[in-house]
Amino acid sequence: MSRWIQISLTLDGEGAEAVADTLRRYVHQGVSIEQPLPGEAWSDEPLPPGPLVVRGYIPADESAPTAQRQIEEALYYLKKLYPLIPAPEFQVIEEEEWAEAWKKHYHPIRIGQRILIKPAWVEVEMRPEDIVIEMDPGMAFGTGTHPTTQLCLQAVERFAGPETRLLDLGTGSGVLAIAAARLGTPHVFACDIDPLAVRVAQENVRRNGVQDRVSVAQGSLAELLAEGQCFDWAVANLTARVITELAGQGLERVIQPGGRFVFSGLIDTQAEEVADVLEAVGLPVVERESMSDWVMLIAERLA
Repeated sequence: MSRWIQISLTLDGEGAEAVADTLRRYVHQGVSIEQPLPGEAWSDEPLPPGPLVVRGYIPADESAPTAQRQIEEALYYLKKLYPLIPAPEFQVIEEEEWAEAWKKHYHPIRIGQRILIKPAWVEVEMRPEDIVIEMDPGMAFGTGTHPTTQLCLQAVERFAGPETRLLDLGTGSGVLAIAAARLGTPHVFACDIDPLAVRVAQENVRRNGVQDRVSVAQGSLAELLAEGQCFDWAVANLTARVITELAGQGLERVIQPGGRFVFSGLIDTQAEEVADVLEAVGLPVVERESMSDWVMLIAERLA
């Protein structure tokens, strides 16, 4: 059984995004930013504002002491910019214990008009109009509870249609790709550079019976462009830094002229800067939505 060291910090807003960006340089399989839920998230209302928990994991092996020291040093310097950043908490856990621990905090949640996301191990009473998505994210982050994912899901509900091809760039658990397929999008391509995320997304695609509409593969933007892949619309629930980097790598070329690109994962203070970068590469922002301190931008590719 694998053992991991969980690094966690509880803070809010812009500080959470800064901490997540810092941790990504050191941890295994990405970083989660979660909003603790007071009881079951069983409501048509968006998540309330409040503290965020940033989590990452490193293997509990001989390299762990060095990694922990590097993380503590990086956060020490970050604290000079964000004085309210707390000290990181380190906890050794077994992989199976980790899986069971987070399940206690993962409950069904309704998003938009029809989307119902539920853990695969929970039975709930459903409405006739519900589009049900069963998820087991494993160690690939993406449960549907975070505001950035909820914003994307609301956009997916609007744009999904029978004549469209969707790219889910950085799919994570596959929740956005599955939602698009369940809402009627016949061709969805989900990719991620993380092999663990790809495996988890593939499992969730099979669990939801949409493997005939959703293809999941390990890959990067560069590989998509090299293959000449082009879609009607795309979603990318990533960070401001990653979106900015991808914009400099030909991001606009993966969607058709006139197509829409949904970007989430942005703190409100980052939105304008990211919008400027997108406009410079021919992806001007045409819509903006927010939830708590988080922002989603919808851009349209110029002809």
